Amino acid sequence: MNETRREYLKRINFVLDFIEKNLDSDLSLEYLSNKSHYSPYHFHRVFLTVTNERLNEFINRKRIERIASILLISPNTSLKDLAYKYGFNSDNSFSRAFKKYYGITPTKFKSEGKKILSKIGIEPFSFEKYICSIDTIKQWTKMNTQITIKKLPELKLASISHIGEFDKASNMFQRLMEWGRQKRVLDTSNFKAITIYHDNPNVTQTSKLRFSTCVTIRENINTDGEIRQIDLKKGTYATGHFEIKAEEISKAWKSMCSWVIENGYEFCDGDYFEVYHNDHKTHPEQKFILDICIPLEKTDNIKLENTSCIGFSDDKKQGKHDEKHLNYHPQISYMKELRTFFDKEYDTYFKLGSIYQGNPDFSYFSLTTEELKKQKLKFVIVLNHKMMFFSICLSGQNKSIRKRYWQMFKDSDWNKYHLAESINDSLSIIDQTIVEKPDFSNKRNLTELIEKESLKFIVEIKNILE
Repeated sequence: MNETRREYLKRINFVLDFIEKNLDSDLSLEYLSNKSHYSPYHFHRVFLTVTNERLNEFINRKRIERIASILLISPNTSLKDLAYKYGFNSDNSFSRAFKKYYGITPTKFKSEGKKILSKIGIEPFSFEKYICSIDTIKQWTKMNTQITIKKLPELKLASISHIGEFDKASNMFQRLMEWGRQKRVLDTSNFKAITIYHDNPNVTQTSKLRFSTCVTIRENINTDGEIRQIDLKKGTYATGHFEIKAEEISKAWKSMCSWVIENGYEFCDGDYFEVYHNDHKTHPEQKFILDICIPLEKTDNIKLENTSCIGFSDDKKQGKHDEKHLNYHPQISYMKELRTFFDKEYDTYFKLGSIYQGNPDFSYFSLTTEELKKQKLKFVIVLNHKMMFFSICLSGQNKSIRKRYWQMFKDSDWNKYHLAESINDSLSIIDQTIVEKPDFSNKRNLTELIEKESLKFIVEIKNILE
């Protein structure tokens, strides 16, 4: 990138950020060109070159989209007040501008907006289709995520912005990482890769969506061409953890928005973003492991969770117990990768159960064979999040089965593995720790070790049972 282009991006990105934060203020050509330190004529040309929109068109569109976003979640808001606040001189000029973008009047949008979560005027909309899909969205949400309310701290980020299709994001992240390594400013101790969305995809055409790819930095930076600093403000967020394919990310956002509305929370005018926990190209199913974070207004009905969904904490004096809880979702993500590995490698031998993740202290999945199924027995691989170790145990389908086999082992003189002290409070009959203090930074070695130790336990226990 030549120096002129770098300077253009530096100045125009500054103006774009200013416009987005001040849509209810005076945004004249003279005022904004002065902020960019260009003449009005030169600024207008440069702005058009970078954004592919004329300044007035861009500002009007952003204002209309802001109003549409407000109406989607607060349909009782006065149209006259919104029009006046965002710089429209008359009801007629506001109505014409609104209809130009969405094909319907703001009055009609207001009365129907509560039900509209797709792009009005951008793709066809059917009330019947939406009503039928709400239950589907809820069911999909229940199956694919657990949404919680978190208070997240401020994050210091280096970022690159782009307007248009999301296929540029991978290259943008790569440029950021190379730049960060050269400058030695990356926060490697609490590293996060994040995408911030400056527009609402429910009201903005995809070709005009503006987003920023970001990485965490440990110190303030000066703007360097296309790379600038963004401070992600601390606040209260609805946070959903997902492990999904690229084509499902849009559905994930829709499910999050539906959840916020259905639970009576209020959206906040802040940063909407994704946090990535993996490189999807290395995932067995090419899936993204990510958190979606939506800012909320702090209201009386919000109850904050004690643990952080994405490894943040604004209390650096937490005890070891809380620190271990910070990594709960990455641990769940690894358990999903581990289950996928066993499912692929031993699909003809083991039948695998779903991953249990209903307790923040541990997660597990079961493996059984046809022979074991007849005996109503199964093996279970467990990750203890609290004490941080992997174990495997022999378990049964119900308490009476577990008690019968537990008594059998208790009455024998075979004591190679640990026998549960009591079957009343345990799903385990007999168990063994297979990995202490697992190294999640080397997942390949970790998976091989778990495989080796698990199979050793399984073979020995099967021999005893036979």
